[in-house]
Order: sequence, then structure tokens, then C-alpha cells
Amino acid sequence: MADREKVAHLLRRATFGPTAEEVDAAESKGLAATIDALFEPAGTDSGAARTPPPKLGPVINEKSDRAEQIRTVGSWWLDRMVQADHQVHEKLTFFWHGHWATSADKVKSGPLMLAQQQTLFRTALGDFATQVHSMLRDPALIIWLDGQKNTNKAPNENLARELMELFTLGVGHYTEQDVREGARALTGWVVDQKSGTASLNPKRHDDRPKTILGQTGTYDADAFADLLLAQPACPDFVAKRLWLRYCSDADIPAATLSRARTQPTTAAVLRELLTSEGHAELVKQPVEWLVGALRQLQIRPGELPEAQRKQLGNGLTQLGQVPLRPPSVGGWPAGAAWLTTSATQARLKLAQSLAARAPQPVLDRLTASPPPQRPAALARLLVVDKFTDRTLAALTPAANDARQLLTLGLASPEYAIN
Repeated sequence: MADREKVAHLLRRATFGPTAEEVDAAESKGLAATIDALFEPAGTDSGAARTPPPKLGPVINEKSDRAEQIRTVGSWWLDRMVQADHQVHEKLTFFWHGHWATSADKVKSGPLMLAQQQTLFRTALGDFATQVHSMLRDPALIIWLDGQKNTNKAPNENLARELMELFTLGVGHYTEQDVREGARALTGWVVDQKSGTASLNPKRHDDRPKTILGQTGTYDADAFADLLLAQPACPDFVAKRLWLRYCSDADIPAATLSRARTQPTTAAVLRELLTSEGHAELVKQPVEWLVGALRQLQIRPGELPEAQRKQLGNGLTQLGQVPLRPPSVGGWPAGAAWLTTSATQARLKLAQSLAARAPQPVLDRLTASPPPQRPAALARLLVVDKFTDRTLAALTPAANDARQLLTLGLASPEYAIN
């Protein structure tokens, strides 16, 4: 693999989608320096200053105001993804959103969903333990998994089960008895919607001894979390989830897992995985596909008219992945699930919309080359290593129409695959 292809591959995996200029800079610096820059960003993130979190007012009209606030947060986050300078941090935040998959459809609160996003952002790169402890206090997650209904008189097992199965250990590393006892450890947490906080009500908490994973103690939420984090299955589970999302849908090699599981932070685990062997093609998730296209076409969602911002949201709805609305606690599907006939048609429709909004300087980068060379210019713009002969046969007749050429490139199989 040529040096440019290596850095392009790294940037495609580590970020939502690199621009040609970012690949140029990375090629100039070299692979090792690029890796350092990705995981040790210097200075402040000016993207954060350009995209401060929205200020959400009081809810007056219960239904419409809540829905509008949730749309505002989702639109803001999409803009934030495009604008973020520290793309590794931003993409990891979205990964964690899929991991702790919480939907506004049940939470019904823009402020609580925004607060969860901020918690995920704050803990995205650090040690996993900090994130687990923080999420057990997250009001949106508590509501999503019925934690506020979990009392010493009527334990609710939802949060305890998903905490072990989907968030920390994985199937096969706990028993139904562990779920029941874990639920008792999580009793007593209540959410104050007005203040947007969660707190422990001692009167609702079961402080009697519990036996979880073979150990007995008066476990509360923090002690339960510590017990799970101490299990050998926990670092393995996290590393495998990151591997599947960033590297390959095949099993992680044993040697790679051995190195990754001992890393002190999520950022260090991801760095180990991204610099390891065994990567395979991955299908881009719709959000990744859209954010990458917006970055490469120099389109900022936050600067679009409201109607066009809604079109982007509708496009993601048709593609099946809307931030803040995962379909279940298991998160979104992966791989071939995004390559259905309906998804392909939705991508083409959204690609046409994006190409129609592409600014003239982007189009000029295509038309600066003579028509026979424009597919190659398109590949460079979209950071595609190479179009297949079949795709080239479709692109060549559109070479004289820059917007049509751009549409076909965005909808191409090569652009859908990372």
C-alpha cells in the first residue's frame, strides 16, 4: 500500500471523513507523525467555539416544544461533527452514543439528550471506568432503561441487564441471578426533569447484602460498576466493540486484543487498533457517510436555511440512522444492513441534494481538469483510492456536468465502503 493510501485509510477510519487537503498534509508529515497528531492534538478545538451547545429554553407547549428541542440538539450535533477539528474525539463520541444507545423517542427531552452527549464527549477518550460511573448517573439513560422505576420494593432489571450484556461484559459473562442482584444494587435513583439531574433516594435503595458474580457485599451503583470493570471480560468487550466499528467485522486477532486490552484509556486502545494489522473493508454508517460528504464538499449544516437542514435530517431518516434516535438499546446495525436497495436509493437522492449545494470552488476543482481526468479529480476530492472500471464507466458520461459527476461519486459503491 502506497504511503498516501496508508494515511488516507487511517484518516477515513479515525475520522468522519478526511478532506483531500488533510490527506495531503498527512502524506507530507508521514504516517507516524499523523498518528501522533490524531491522538495528541495540540491547542484548543476551534470547532468547539464555532459550534457551542444550543441553549434550550423552557418547555411551554409540552409536545411541540419538546420535539423542537430534540430536533435542535440533533441538528446542532450534525453541525458539530462537520466542524470539529479533533475528529477522533468527535467520532468516538458518536461511537459511544451507539454503545450506550439512548433514544429521545422515550426520553422526550432535548436538555437530557444534550447532557448525555456532553457526558459522552467529556469521557470519550479517557478511561472507561470514568465513563461507566458517569453514565450510571446519566438521567437520559436512567429514563431510557427504567432506572427511575427500580426500587427496593419493586426492582426493575432493565438497566442491570443491559449494563452487563451491552455495555461492559457481553453475553455469557453473567447469570440471571447476577441480573437480579445487580438490579438491587441500582435501586433508588430518581430523575428531576426540571433540574436535569439524577440523585439517589436512600429510602428507595436496597442496602442489604447482594451476591454478584460470586462476590457478596452491600453493593450500590458505584460498587457494582467497579465489580464489572474488574472482570477480565470488560476490557476485552470494549476492545472488540471498537475493533468491529473501526477496523473489521471479522474477529479481532488474539495478539491485537492482548495489546489493546491493557491500554489505560479508550484513546490508547483505539490507537492500538488503528495501527494494527487485519483491517478489512467496512460499510460506512449513514451519519459517517453524510458528515464525510459535508466536510469534503465544504457544506456546513449550521449555515444552511432551516428547510435544507430539515432535508438533511429527513435524508438520515430515510437512510435509517438519526442521531439521538437509535432503534433499540442494541444501537444501530452494521455492515450489509446499510446496503439495501432502499438505502442505495436514499443515498442517491441525498447525494443529488448535496451536489446541488456544493459551492463553486468545489466544482472548480473538478472542472479544472479536462473531462477525461475528472473522475480521477473526483476520487481525490472524495478521498477514494480508486474507482473500479464499472464505476468509471458510469462516471465518464457525466464528466461534463460537475454536479452530476459529484452525485454519482457520492452514490458510488467505493464511497459507501470505508
